[in-house]
Amino acid sequence: MAAQSSVSTHVLPGDPPVEVLLRRNARAKRFSLRVSRSDGRVSLSLPTWAPEAEALAFLRAREPWVREHLDRYPGVKAARIGADVPICGVPRPVVAGSGRAAQFKDGALHVPQGPREGPRIKALLTAMARERLSAAVATHAGAIGKRYGKITLRDPRSRWGSCSSKGDLMFSLRLIMAPPEVLDYVAAHEVAHLVEMNHSARFWALCKQLCPTTDQHRRWMRANGADLLAWRFDAQE
Repeated sequence: MAAQSSVSTHVLPGDPPVEVLLRRNARAKRFSLRVSRSDGRVSLSLPTWAPEAEALAFLRAREPWVREHLDRYPGVKAARIGADVPICGVPRPVVAGSGRAAQFKDGALHVPQGPREGPRIKALLTAMARERLSAAVATHAGAIGKRYGKITLRDPRSRWGSCSSKGDLMFSLRLIMAPPEVLDYVAAHEVAHLVEMNHSARFWALCKQLCPTTDQHRRWMRANGADLLAWRFDAQE
């Protein structure tokens, strides 16, 4: 029988007030509070049997933690003409362009003006990310003599890459927004999973063999990943 769930909202009073999603889930064993890195949304998961008053007391006790994390949230950034979108770690101006597709030339993103500026920028970033990640994967896989499957570019909200048991690799298109050495680290990380499908000491040793500055780039992602996730590529209404 599938687990039942329900969602309601509660407003945490204060300056400013904070809307919290209360998610009841039959699989939940305890209270779990989360502030989304991608949109700043606050959610509290709780077991179906838990009294709401107990859940709200849990929330109020952790209000300082919630507000601290919200203070760190960079806010939504719209990718459109007039913005400075990072490419390879460098902010690049988005300017009006001609044609039907976005182009990166002369140090700027040239985008046809209109409601689909965001999707066109996203398509360009995806193509650029695919080119760089494909090259990085080929280099790292060749270094350890491993074959890999298909490479897929997506826009997940909770991971930068993954490796399936079949050797297929998935990467976030937003990696093209990070410095090149960070993108290269994520490629090395997923290639290392072709040998070790875990995060054991042997995995990290192989990861550092492929990318000796692994620790440095992991710190960069922890400090700056939310900024990359804050960008939105929606069409304008």
